Amino acid sequence: MKKKFIILLSTGLLAFYSCQKDKLTPPLTTSVSYQDFAPFQSAARIQAQVLGLYATVRSGTSFGGRLVVYGDIKGENWMNNSANGITGYNTWRNSNNSVDTETVGLWRQLYLSINDCNLFVDGMASTGAAVIGNPATSNALVAEARFLRAINYYALLMMYCQPYSVNSGASPGVPLRLVGNSSAGAYDLAPATVAQVFNQIVADLTYAQANLTLIYYTTGTTLDGASNVSRATQNAATALLTRVYLAMGQYDKVVTEANKIVSAAAPFTASTGVPYALQAAYGNIYKTPYTTTESIFSVPFTSAETPGTQNQLATYFNGVGAAEYFLNVTSPLYLDASWKATDARRVLIKTVTTGSGATAVTKYYSNKYATGSPYTDWSPVMRYAEVLLNLAEARSNLFGPTDPQAIALLNAVRKRSDATTTIATATIDNILQERNIEFLGEGQRWNDLWRLKKDIPAKGTAVAALASSSASWVWPVSADEQVYNKLIGR
Repeated sequence: MKKKFIILLSTGLLAFYSCQKDKLTPPLTTSVSYQDFAPFQSAARIQAQVLGLYATVRSGTSFGGRLVVYGDIKGENWMNNSANGITGYNTWRNSNNSVDTETVGLWRQLYLSINDCNLFVDGMASTGAAVIGNPATSNALVAEARFLRAINYYALLMMYCQPYSVNSGASPGVPLRLVGNSSAGAYDLAPATVAQVFNQIVADLTYAQANLTLIYYTTGTTLDGASNVSRATQNAATALLTRVYLAMGQYDKVVTEANKIVSAAAPFTASTGVPYALQAAYGNIYKTPYTTTESIFSVPFTSAETPGTQNQLATYFNGVGAAEYFLNVTSPLYLDASWKATDARRVLIKTVTTGSGATAVTKYYSNKYATGSPYTDWSPVMRYAEVLLNLAEARSNLFGPTDPQAIALLNAVRKRSDATTTIATATIDNILQERNIEFLGEGQRWNDLWRLKKDIPAKGTAVAALASSSASWVWPVSADEQVYNKLIGR
């Protein structure tokens, strides 16, 4: 169900909602009343509210499209076709400013989603928990909100802040807003440190892990594939914790969390909850119904609910529509001789030739998002392959590149797509290259460069390499925030 009402305040920073308009007097344009917590006065309305939280996450401005795009094109694997400032051109050429489409739009959308989550948590504490009656059910609903709040805060850190690896997170982070705003007011709030935001993310995901639904069923023992992929579950929270702890360099905690959903030996699977496992056929991950055992959390779309104009992943990476980006054939990824032509992931590269004869131009794209208009490809947020590689990297850091399990995990991912290759050691470089191949077009490249504080490699001769010490290595804070929050400080 959709939320009943959403108003974006003139600050462009926060969104608030209401069940209905006052029947007698129009509401103030700068205020949306809780109406005595009316959205939380029946179990049905509460369920509608929690499902509505996923709507802002599904936005093509963030997890439904643009965030994935930005996470890939900040790296070195793509070349730009259009020089369109609306479709990530500044991100691609490392020249973002505080007023461009990317920095303002993503900041606004992530905080909109965070505020929705905060309002839901507040409403459950005030009224909703008593209405639901069953504490376990109530806590599970709150856990969904906290799971979504966590992924939004992680995205803010990744795009706008220095990584945790810089002075253990002492750098300025983002404003840590944990109480919902339902009316216009003073929004001055100094940013928390990166470490403080990370700690809140961990707290939210730990709460989610303890309280979320273990698994969704349609009837009896029949798995509800759509819900298990598009809604938060206990195992999804555990998987996200492996990403967060890896970004914090807390490798022992990565191992502890991953071991909850990864068996000790191949074939690696989750033995409880949603039964995660690698898909035998790599291409199946990106086909309808998008609910394989490898898909941990994805943003769903249908012909009735699409990402929106200039947000669709296919138009950025597949060579259809505007065909915004094409593969950089001079990148170390593309030129990697160990990435064989018969690798299922290389097979997914799509060739497009325009013109003929001497004027023919050939470009290469990813066929992961292949449906075309009306662009119903689901947007991947996390897959089981990432958990395996997170665990491999953590073990390599803790026990060295010859650790048998780290090697087995790395080869499980490689051999699923290329049975003819065996990787001898789980060096960090080998793992990072495997991640680069595996998650091409899924927004993970920048996450890896960011968390490890690595320079952004050159994009052929078009864009020079950018040192991690550069002021433009991460995005500036949104100009909206700088105007309306006098304490932002940067």
